[in-house]
Amino acid sequence: MLLKYFYDDKLAHASYLVGCQACNVALVVDPSRDVEKYISVAKAEGLRIVGVTETHIHADFLSGSRELASRTGATLYLSAEGGSEWSYPYAASYAHQPLHDGDTFSIGNIHIQVLHTPGHTPESISFLVTDGGAKAPKPMGIFSGDFVFVGDIGRPDLLEKAAGQKGTSDELARKMYHSLKRFRELPDFLQVWPAHGAGSACGKALGAIPSSTVGYEKMVNWALNEPDEDAFVAALLAGQPEPPRYFAMMKKLNNEGPTLLDEVAASKHVSASSETLAAWLKEGQVVDVRSAHQFAEKHAVGTLNITLNKSFVNWAGWLLDYDRPIYVLCDEQQAGAVRKDLQSIGLDGLVETMDVSVLNHPDVSVESYGEVRAEDIAGPIERGEVFLLDVRNHSEWEEGHIPQATHVMLGQLPDRVREIPTDKPIVVQCRTGGRSAIAASVLQAHGVSNVQNLLGGYEEWLKLGHATTV
Repeated sequence: MLLKYFYDDKLAHASYLVGCQACNVALVVDPSRDVEKYISVAKAEGLRIVGVTETHIHADFLSGSRELASRTGATLYLSAEGGSEWSYPYAASYAHQPLHDGDTFSIGNIHIQVLHTPGHTPESISFLVTDGGAKAPKPMGIFSGDFVFVGDIGRPDLLEKAAGQKGTSDELARKMYHSLKRFRELPDFLQVWPAHGAGSACGKALGAIPSSTVGYEKMVNWALNEPDEDAFVAALLAGQPEPPRYFAMMKKLNNEGPTLLDEVAASKHVSASSETLAAWLKEGQVVDVRSAHQFAEKHAVGTLNITLNKSFVNWAGWLLDYDRPIYVLCDEQQAGAVRKDLQSIGLDGLVETMDVSVLNHPDVSVESYGEVRAEDIAGPIERGEVFLLDVRNHSEWEEGHIPQATHVMLGQLPDRVREIPTDKPIVVQCRTGGRSAIAASVLQAHGVSNVQNLLGGYEEWLKLGHATTV
């Protein structure tokens, strides 16, 4: 048996290729939309991808199950649990085996047993994996999806918070409690292969280690050590991070079936032109992917700054609209990475990219914003001479904040810009200065010009010993 691990650190997403080398066939588990890596590895290992499966309808990335089935002819093995609402209607167009609790299927000599493990979602399933070629064929591991992570479990509130299904958080939390009873009954030696790692918004406190064992999770995972159901539900629902705005769209697209990549209109890199930039700003949403410091010094009026780093996909999903054209200021060498990142969450509306040298054109209206340090701005903040805007998550705010601050979480800022007073300078603050830089660009793109970013953020404020409150 061959097991290959793939990790996308921008999405904190893990996927897997399981190969039977005796029969030269493979199964891909929880694939991302970028399927070339699976096809390439399978080819290098002399394997044919004959099966594709996923543990549930994902909310945080666009699934590659349909893409792989279309490209390879592989059979789709998808959950038939949770009711007709979560039944993958697109699968009917492909070779497809619906999966129920207790079902089994094989990929060569690798045998998969299905466990229905609702809690994160109604249709969630996990897969017990047995290597039939082993001398003592017993299950060796479990693909747990968003059911059990390293040190945490999947959140049950996304259907309510992201998809608007009222009352489902408590119901799914209780289903999770009972699903975990089944997990506790599994042998301690089983390896646990989850679909996410640290940084994912699908849980509260995921570990950064890529895998675990059932026995270890029984010892250290808080969720497996809370015997009282009501206390478990309360603890699970408390402190969950705000679900990114794009999660609702991911649920919809992954259920209906993502658009195949060869059907997505190709973007192109165009020559730097002030006229083209003006048309972009009129027609759609324009993103500048340079560093926050570069953007602060000089940028085109009306543009949004989301730096092309590990957080790019998350904030693009929070701040960009799916129904408006997207234009990006970046180097031509970056254009492919930008396109791939946007497509990973179904933002297929990228039309054109252009080099940032267009900012040097005399016909382009440019502006800047200030960058300040806590030691220099503490006095004006404490005297109320500036408006301090804290854009961290709600849980961070509750743990402690600057007394003079007003809280608006970054992802919600575009809808709440009108709440921000403009009669005094605005200082934007987060934990270290990264999110607040994005927020400064959001404010300026909405016409709020007198903005400053607090470098070092709340952490620097604490180091200097300034007052905080909870």
